[in-house]
Amino acid sequence: MTEFARAPTIYPASSSACRGITLFEMVIVIGIGAILTALAVPSFLYVDNANRIAAESNGLLGDLQFARSEAIREGRTISVCVSQSGTGCSAGNTAWNQGWIVFIDVNGTGNVDNTADTVLRIQGPFSGTDTFTANNATSFITFNRDGFATGLANGTLITLHAATPTSASTRCLAVTMIGLMQIESYDGAVCT
Repeated sequence: MTEFARAPTIYPASSSACRGITLFEMVIVIGIGAILTALAVPSFLYVDNANRIAAESNGLLGDLQFARSEAIREGRTISVCVSQSGTGCSAGNTAWNQGWIVFIDVNGTGNVDNTADTVLRIQGPFSGTDTFTANNATSFITFNRDGFATGLANGTLITLHAATPTSASTRCLAVTMIGLMQIESYDGAVCT
């Protein structure tokens, strides 16, 4: 018996073979991607801005609540003041965005001026261009042993604005003389 060699099978080229993409198809895909990016970036910036504003205002609120609770718990005067250095108060400075400190204020002056005055917390300055200022030149808030905010006749309102202030990028921190604190929203004219 003789064996015959079998010829290899050759398949005809299929019309559905991989051809790649055309320049036109690539331009269309890039165009759709650009449109989606243009729609997403403003939303992302809004969310980023809102989160930053909330974190900054909640930072001061948290430190004020800490100061009040420590004043009640320890039975001593605790103050929070604007501080650029982190070691002492910046007298007369109402720009809370430059940082603040929480400290035991033995003589209740609202300033670190005694060797017994101990700094409990330090908040550094804001890294951006947000402003955080008090409405009635309040550069410090002092809580007595009963939790009352002493020296605030009608309370204070500390307003936080982004670089381009809008109602969505503005928050207000209200502190009453009895020591109550809350974050308020801004309706374009006043905090509510």
